[in-house]
Amino acid sequence: MISHDPQYYVQGVLEQDPRMLAKAITLIESALPAHRDLSRVIIDQILPFTGKAMRIGITGVPGVGKSTFIETLGMKLVQKGHHVAVLAVDPSSSRSGGSIMADKTRMEKLSVEERAFIRPSPSGGTLGGVAGKTRETMLLCEAAGFDVIIVETVGAGQSETMVASMVDFFLVLMLAGAGDELQAIKKGVLELADAIAINKADGDNVEKARKAKKVYESVLHLINPSSLSWTPPVLTCSALKMTGIDEIWEIISDHRKKVTASGDLETKRKKQSLDWLWFLLEEGLKERFYQNPNVKKLLPKIEKAVEKGTTSPAIAANELLSSLDDTQGDYC
Repeated sequence: MISHDPQYYVQGVLEQDPRMLAKAITLIESALPAHRDLSRVIIDQILPFTGKAMRIGITGVPGVGKSTFIETLGMKLVQKGHHVAVLAVDPSSSRSGGSIMADKTRMEKLSVEERAFIRPSPSGGTLGGVAGKTRETMLLCEAAGFDVIIVETVGAGQSETMVASMVDFFLVLMLAGAGDELQAIKKGVLELADAIAINKADGDNVEKARKAKKVYESVLHLINPSSLSWTPPVLTCSALKMTGIDEIWEIISDHRKKVTASGDLETKRKKQSLDWLWFLLEEGLKERFYQNPNVKKLLPKIEKAVEKGTTSPAIAANELLSSLDDTQGDYC
């Protein structure tokens, strides 16, 4: 049952109750207007208790072993005394809106750890490979005492760059010998990488991983780093054999120290807040557009006209946008 008292959720999250955290996340993911209003109040009230966690985004092509890597890294961090939250975004079906939601079964060991929290969320078709409420979920997890937040993205390709606008460290996982190194220069996602890790560097793949590492290192020399205080390294690892994971965590920790000392982290967080503002504005404007009575009335007719070829898409779009002015006039 959903409570309409924001303090019910705020207190539960601050008391680090995992059930209350899960309930609060479910609430902010709701599309109901009343729930959205309530979630805004909750996020506003927990905001002073956020901002101290390490926010890590992990992306990579499907099959690169993101879930295995995250579980291995998460287990090592838990053993070191960290509290780890994993926000795993599952691809949503473009037809039904459903998603696989299988990350808890893929991370069996980590999911039963008291210091860990795994939350699978459907992407809902959101561009950027992250769920629409990932930012809010991160803040709730921080307020609940988690000091490491890991966002596992869909792995959808170039549109994944949105994750970089909400994390401190962006790790790109790659495979050796899968043709990825030949596409490296074309992948805009590498421009945002704080590190590249070539996973599955075990058995017969060890030599392939070493060669791929050299390729990626040469590619990164051609890309301007996003921070003057940090040069993205290329590493190899095997999540399955649990090799190279400690080195990657050392890189993430070193990055944190350097960008904090240089002031880059503070600057980045400020920019991320503005990015979040514009994201919410664009989402809100889109929603209001489709809820506009004039748009609802005109849209079916205009769509048919565009399909038949009697009206150009440009004219149709302008007519729909102009109908907003008509509504504004009616209200004045």
